[in-house]
Amino acid sequence: MEDRKESELKSFCSRNVLIILGFSSIMAVIALIAVGLTQNKPLPENVKYGIVLDAGSSHTSLYIYKWPAEKENDTGVVHQIEECKLKGPGISRYAQRLNEIDAYLTECMERASQVIPKSQHQGTPVYLGATAGMRLLRMENEQLADKVLSVVTKSLNNYHFDFHGARIITGQEEGAYGWITINYLLGKFTQKLSWLNLKPNGGNSQGTYGALDLGGASTQITFVPQNERIESPSNALHFRLYGKDYSVYTHSFLCYGKDQALRQKLAKDIQAFSAYYYVMEFLNFTSEETPTQEKVIDSMEKFCSQPWKELKTYFGDVKEKYLSEYCFSGAYILSLLLNGYHFTADSWKNIHFMGKIHSSSVGWTLGYMLNLTNMIPAEEPLSTPLSHSTYVFLMVLFSLILVAVAIIGLFIFHKPSYFWKDMV
Repeated sequence: MEDRKESELKSFCSRNVLIILGFSSIMAVIALIAVGLTQNKPLPENVKYGIVLDAGSSHTSLYIYKWPAEKENDTGVVHQIEECKLKGPGISRYAQRLNEIDAYLTECMERASQVIPKSQHQGTPVYLGATAGMRLLRMENEQLADKVLSVVTKSLNNYHFDFHGARIITGQEEGAYGWITINYLLGKFTQKLSWLNLKPNGGNSQGTYGALDLGGASTQITFVPQNERIESPSNALHFRLYGKDYSVYTHSFLCYGKDQALRQKLAKDIQAFSAYYYVMEFLNFTSEETPTQEKVIDSMEKFCSQPWKELKTYFGDVKEKYLSEYCFSGAYILSLLLNGYHFTADSWKNIHFMGKIHSSSVGWTLGYMLNLTNMIPAEEPLSTPLSHSTYVFLMVLFSLILVAVAIIGLFIFHKPSYFWKDMV
C-alpha cells in the first residue's frame, strides 16, 4: 500500500515538474522573440525637411528638400524630393496687384503641406529668395519692393511651417549657391553620396567645377580661382561645407539676363542655369558630349536663317512666344560665352549645358539649403532600445535557459527513477 502511494506521489511530482519546465520553456521562447523583435524593429526615419522658394524674374518655383537629421561634418546630405512651379509671372510683376499674391502662393504651399508629414510641419524651415527681378524693382522703387516682400511674408506666415523670411538675395549669393548645387550633385564635395545613390562613376573630390548661370534678368559666373586668391573682396564668398572651407569668385551681371537683353534689343528697335539649358536643349545641344563650337555656330546660323512660316510649321508644338525668341537667345548665349567670358574653341569642350542632375534642379536653391543646414542643429542618430552587449547577453541567457529546460525535461520524462532515487 505504501509503495503504491509513493509511486503516485512520484508521478504527481513528475507531472508538476514537467508542467513547470514546460511553462519555463514557453516563457523563454516568448522572451527570445520579444527581445529579437524589439531590437530589430525598423527605426523611424530620422529626417528633416526644408522648403526654398526661388522667386525669379519670370516665375517662382518651390523646392522641397530632405536630409538625415544627424548630418555629416555639420552639413546635411540633402536631396530634392519635390518641385512645384507657381502659376503666373515672377513676384516683381505683382507690385501693382498685391492682393493676388496670396492666391498665387496657395497651390504650391498646399502641395508642400501634403508632401511633408504633418508632424514635421512646425520644424520645417521655409525660405524665400528673390533674385534679379526684385533687384531691379528695388532699384526702381525700393518702397514698392518692400511692400511686395511684406505681403509675401504675411502670406507665408499663414502656413504651419517655420518661416524664416523673404529677402532679395544678391547676385553674388545667387551665383555662389548655384556653384554649390552643381558641385554637390556632381560629387565634388566629401559628403556620403551613397545615401543619395548619386556618386558618379570615376568621381573624385579633387577640384571643383565652375558655374555659369543665365537667368531672365541677370547672369552669374562662379568658380574657385586656380591660385585660390581673389583680388576683389566684393566678388569673394566663403563657405564651410562638410568640414572643408571654400573661397569662390562670383560675379553677377544685372540686366544681362536673357529676357532683359531681349527687352534692350527691342527697346533699341534693332529690327530660371535654366536659360542656358532650355535654349540649348531646344537646339539639341544638351547631349552628354558637348558639340563643337563650330557646330553650334553653324546650327544657330541655319536656324536663324529659316523663314518664320517654315519654323512655325516645323515646330508647331512650340509656343510662338518661345519660338520667336530662340534665335535671339541662342545668338545672345553664343555672344556671352565667346565675347563676354572668352571661351575658345579649346575651352568650349569643357562646357556642359545642364538643367537637372539626378532629378535635382541645378539652380541656386539646393546650394542655399545646403549652406543653411550648417545653422540647423544636428540630432543624435536614432539607436536601438538595447545596447549590443545587452542584446547579446539576453539572447544567450534565454537560449541557455531554454536548452537547460529541454534537457531536464527529457531526462525526467525518460528516466524518472534517477530523479527520484533519493526518495526511495
